[in-house]
Amino acid sequence: MFRLSLAIAAALASQLACAAVNLNTATKEELVALSGIGPAKAQAILDYRAQHGGFKSVEELKEVKGIGARRFEKLKPDLTLTPVAAKTAGREAKATAEPAKPQTRSRQ
Repeated sequence: MFRLSLAIAAALASQLACAAVNLNTATKEELVALSGIGPAKAQAILDYRAQHGGFKSVEELKEVKGIGARRFEKLKPDLTLTPVAAKTAGREAKATAEPAKPQTRSRQ
């Protein structure tokens, strides 16, 4: 029974290790879990994301200081991206919508 539970735990751990990290939603801890990314580089990625309104492509990660072409190629299979426009489109629509007019009662 112990061997079965150990095998199940190992299978689950390998599935988690293979999960891609979304550059536009990843936490610092998720970024640090990537091979070759420590706390300082993870923070640099988060800072870049905040300053530029998110990543528009996975390749944009190369613009972050300390992420060169070689490191990027090693990271690329573990990265994914949710487009920025898809996340903000709903907020932009709400921001440009005409505000509701207050209802007034007429006195008679």
